[in-house]
Amino acid sequence: DPDFKGLIILKDSENGKVLSKRIELDAIFPVLHGTYGEDGTIQGLFEMSGIPYVGCGVASSAFAMDKIISKRIFAAAGISVVPDVFFTRRDWNEDRESVIKKCESLGYNLFVKPANTGSSVGITKAHDRAELEKAIDTALEYDFCAQAEVSVDSAREIEVAVLGNDRPKASIPGEIVPCNEFYDYAAKYEAGKTETLIPARLSEEEIAKIREMAVKAYSALSCSGLSRVDFLMHPETGALYINEINTLPGFTSISMYPKLWEATGIKYGDLLEQMLEFAAAKYEEKHKNSTSFNTSGWFKE
Repeated sequence: DPDFKGLIILKDSENGKVLSKRIELDAIFPVLHGTYGEDGTIQGLFEMSGIPYVGCGVASSAFAMDKIISKRIFAAAGISVVPDVFFTRRDWNEDRESVIKKCESLGYNLFVKPANTGSSVGITKAHDRAELEKAIDTALEYDFCAQAEVSVDSAREIEVAVLGNDRPKASIPGEIVPCNEFYDYAAKYEAGKTETLIPARLSEEEIAKIREMAVKAYSALSCSGLSRVDFLMHPETGALYINEINTLPGFTSISMYPKLWEATGIKYGDLLEQMLEFAAAKYEEKHKNSTSFNTSGWFKE
């Protein structure tokens, strides 16, 4: 109910009694990942409820979650991306050979990814045709659309934290050194499995370029509040490619986002306060918009 900014509890889950309990909320901090958490769906609920919330809005959340759409937006903004192709579950079921040839046109090695997942779920690296077929089957378990992407083998994985609304700022970059062939689910969430370097071992020129690219990518998707921008750096040439934007990065004891800001000079508590301030500012700015249109005088009887 947009007239009441908070939660209305209709039923007690334990004994089934009907209640009319109300809990007022100043703002919502969606500490969520994956489907329905960072893809714009729950953000739409917050918008309809009229409650300020931390993080990106509906469109930027949805675009960032979709690896295929986001790459096209980044490319249009002049940000380097790794070559890729995409296909649907229907394409795969109706003509497997065509999909395989389409993927193989990129050459091996390849990463095969569901279009919409987080935490590297459903992502597989394929070194040959047999692995490619299995990788496609795996990716299409998690989404009806999938992507095959050229692997930047032995790439350095650079991450940057971005904070703000229409005047965002970027942290110093950090580097992920995964224990596995790539930064998969196990490497991300099993403590001690991955080495993190903050700051990343980069030149001043490289740091400046990466921070600039991070803000440019953030703005290209109209992000707000916070996001973590991930890059791949070619180990020999130093060429930079954007990998993805994570609109709700982790805040665990091993998460890069708060660590990057702490190394840049913003402590954890201050960081949370700033996010809430940006949520309130975005809410106030949006509610300056008119949502009705006076049509009097436009139509004759």
